[in-house]
Parts: sequence; structure tokens; C-alpha cells
Amino acid sequence: MISHENERIDEVLAQLAATGHRITGPRRHIVTALVQAGGHLTAEEVTNAVQAQDPSVHLATVYRTLDTLQSAGVIVHIHLGHGKAIYHLADNSHYHLYCQECGAVREIPQSELDTFFARIGETYDFEPSLGHFAIIGTCGRCIERRGSKGRSSGPTSPASIA
Repeated sequence: MISHENERIDEVLAQLAATGHRITGPRRHIVTALVQAGGHLTAEEVTNAVQAQDPSVHLATVYRTLDTLQSAGVIVHIHLGHGKAIYHLADNSHYHLYCQECGAVREIPQSELDTFFARIGETYDFEPSLGHFAIIGTCGRCIERRGSKGRSSGPTSPASIA
């Protein structure tokens, strides 16, 4: 593991400790898995990564720990359509674009939607919150594959992170 990852793990664990939570072995392993993966893991993927380090950590422990990390503000989870939740570190604020056809996921910086959300707030007296859910649609690759016309310009090969 490189020094930057170790520093990042220590920062996240310090944030957890600052909220009054103990730093246990499973919590350290889970934070390590999320840091090393850059986030965007399902609970099962976290469990697999953790069990590679400590086979005694069970899926139930991972779920409880993910809940604790989320309540402490260390991680967030999002839902991609009807699929499993994925988890990532909370300080990496972004939204997700989820292709309902191929399952590809792209990150979109939070700042990209700030103006749009402000306009919704002013026009409809409503404050949207998409942090928990992905924006569902169809990626450029799938649109091209099915031969649709009128595709907007932009990247055609979304990066899959789930």
C-alpha cells in the first residue's frame, strides 16, 4: 500500500474517531477497502476485499459497519436503479449517471448541477437532493448500439465503476 493511501485511511479513521466511534479492525479493513478501490463498492465487494485480509469478518459485520460509517458522515451510499447500493467516501461529492441498459456508471461533479438545482429552488420552491440516487438513463454507447437518432454530443464510452 502506498503512503498516500495510508494517509488517506488515517484521515478517514480520524474523522470516524472524531464522531466518538471506536476504530476496530473490521472498520479499519472496510475503510482501507474503500480507499484502495476509490469507493463505489457494494457491501459484497467490500466483504470480499475485507475477507482477503481477515476471513473472520462476516457480511453482517460489514453491513453494520457501513451503517456506522454512514451515520458518522464518513461514507455515503447510493442506489443505482433497482440494483444494490454502492458506497463511497463522503468527501468525494459527486452525482452518478446510471445506464439502465448496460449498467455503466459515470460520475458527474456536484458543481455541474448546482445551477440547475438553484433554478429548481427558485422556480418551484423546492430543494432537490440526488445524493442518495443515481440519475437513470441510457448511455451513448447503448444509444448508438440500438441505432437511435438525435443523440447529444459528448463522451460515448462511459466508465463503469460499479
